[in-house]
Amino acid sequence: MTMKISDLLTLITDKAALSLQESYDNSGLLIGDETTEVSSVLLAVDATEDVVDEAIRLGCGLIIAHHPLIFKGLKRLNPRNPVERIAIKAIKNDIAIAAMHTNLDNYQFGVNAKLAEVLGIKNPAILNPVKDKLRKLVVFVPQTHAEKVRQAMFSAGAGHIGAYDSCSFNTNGTGTFKGNENTNPFVGKAGELHQEPEMKIEMVVPAYKLNRVVEAMLSAHPYEEVAYDIFLLENTFSGAGSGMFGLLENPLSEKDFLAMIQKKLGTQVLRHTAFTGKVVHKIAICGGSGVFLLPHARAHGVDAFVTADMKYHDFFEADGQLLMVDAGHFETEQFTKDLMADIIRKKIPKFAALISEVNTNAVSYFQNK
Repeated sequence: MTMKISDLLTLITDKAALSLQESYDNSGLLIGDETTEVSSVLLAVDATEDVVDEAIRLGCGLIIAHHPLIFKGLKRLNPRNPVERIAIKAIKNDIAIAAMHTNLDNYQFGVNAKLAEVLGIKNPAILNPVKDKLRKLVVFVPQTHAEKVRQAMFSAGAGHIGAYDSCSFNTNGTGTFKGNENTNPFVGKAGELHQEPEMKIEMVVPAYKLNRVVEAMLSAHPYEEVAYDIFLLENTFSGAGSGMFGLLENPLSEKDFLAMIQKKLGTQVLRHTAFTGKVVHKIAICGGSGVFLLPHARAHGVDAFVTADMKYHDFFEADGQLLMVDAGHFETEQFTKDLMADIIRKKIPKFAALISEVNTNAVSYFQNK
């Protein structure tokens, strides 16, 4: 079977919306035409030249990588550096390249949820929830159609608060309206003032789902002209953000904790702060570069914080309060390609979502045995 590139990418962005990406990021389709039909997709952590060669060999018309191939603007396309060389090869071979980066990092069931699953963290929660990503949608509907409209909004993604769904607040009242001679009112008559028993329905909606919810609400609503309000909320949104924290099912000594990480992530070397002598039970994680989350990890009172790309002076910030572990950038994000494959396969089981077998880790380790 074949699918449009735009439809394939939507399978992922319907969950990990592009609006969740950080301001510096470049997620989405980077090379290619979104209307092109492809019969398979290759999923990778990085879109390296070897991955493009793999796509050519397998006949894949699309590569979806976690890390964007293009971060900075390209002023020319000459084969003088890896990015330009890879882009030229992809274009010559009709291979589109997309990235799902920090939008997938900030997705509640994204990169860090997958890492939490691998490390055996139970009931993980967002470490640093996003702000300004919630809206309140208020709509006025005749009481006879309130349930239909409410369910349409729920189905489109409204009404989620933490671990609860189908959340709404409903108030009965009386609506008044008078349409002019060009109207065809659902109730009442044109040119006459009408009073109708109505219900005011209020729901919280993630900003990136707002358009979909409004469309569903309007489609289910019987009125010609629908009265509704949208409010910006200052609440944090626990359904998206950076990093996660939770509890290990079985607490471990610090040494055994490091051994567990090394085994499950396949890391050759772990860098860490001095042992604190604590038992490791509550831990925070962030795949890739997550040192900026250390204040949040400390605020949650974790025993250990696992991330990557820590600089020398970052280790001092632990201040003996927790065990900080640099487990490697690639190592902590290596499961992202499996995550993307799972999302696609659950929606379109018969589509060929292939996982790259190329090890794109740019860091090598020397061990003199």
